[in-house]
Amino acid sequence: MAAFAAVAIWGAQLPIAKDLFSVIDPFTSTALRYLVALAVMLPVLVWLEGPSALRFGKQWKSAWALGLIGMSASPTLVFLGMSMSRAEHAVVIVALQPSIAAVLQWVLQAKRPAGFTLVCIGVALAGVVLVVTKGELHLVETSGEMLGNGLVFLGALAWVLYTMGTPRLAGWSIWRITVLTMVPGGLANLAVAICVVAAGSVSLPTVDGLWSVRWSLAYLSFAGVLFSMLAWNFGNKRIGPLNATLFINFMPVMTFAFRALQGQRFSVMELTGAGLVVSALVANNVFLRMEYVAERRRAA
Repeated sequence: MAAFAAVAIWGAQLPIAKDLFSVIDPFTSTALRYLVALAVMLPVLVWLEGPSALRFGKQWKSAWALGLIGMSASPTLVFLGMSMSRAEHAVVIVALQPSIAAVLQWVLQAKRPAGFTLVCIGVALAGVVLVVTKGELHLVETSGEMLGNGLVFLGALAWVLYTMGTPRLAGWSIWRITVLTMVPGGLANLAVAICVVAAGSVSLPTVDGLWSVRWSLAYLSFAGVLFSMLAWNFGNKRIGPLNATLFINFMPVMTFAFRALQGQRFSVMELTGAGLVVSALVANNVFLRMEYVAERRRAA
């Protein structure tokens, strides 16, 4: 339930963030929401586990690498890509994370996915193509969106790497994993935002602008980062990275439903593509669980 709760929050987070970009750029909004969450979580970690919990110890390299990948590169790439595309496109690409995880395990750990899983990955990819192209394979008019979708894919890849890597931080509590990976990620987000502002690529939001989107920022900071990161890391630790990423299947459902409530209308091809992605990934989820049960029975 913890991993599902995180996914439900993230499903609404993407369209909320997309609407926010008219006031705050992706770099500044990413830096703000992670710094706000970190300012709350750091003292809570000290209160729960004492000042010694802030020490990285021998695992500092893993924690910093995972923080930069999962808490900085991933949200920055997803938000930047989504600013060039659409939230409903981004969420379908993000939903490919179970497929990405399966391929990475194949490449990095020599664990070849089953034939059925490979078929499901192919169907899911076909669904993504339908969503981002709306069934029109000439991409001249959507080149900017395609670049944005590519950045979202890289952000999804970064999050899979983070999810697969957090089990390395053995012996750490969920709070400690979340906070100590968020520290380098939050600092990196702040550094990126300062650089793009200093370069003149974006402008700092005004006080009135920030106040006008205060509730959206609060959701992105407290629900989208603070609560959901804890819930995700808790679920990931309890059920494992592969099972956790399978809950990502439901993100498109949440995002499309949220947009529908806002009055958004989707083309038949977009809905068909999203349906293919969700159906393929859910089918693979069922298949993997059946395989797991069969293996347990054979072992017994």
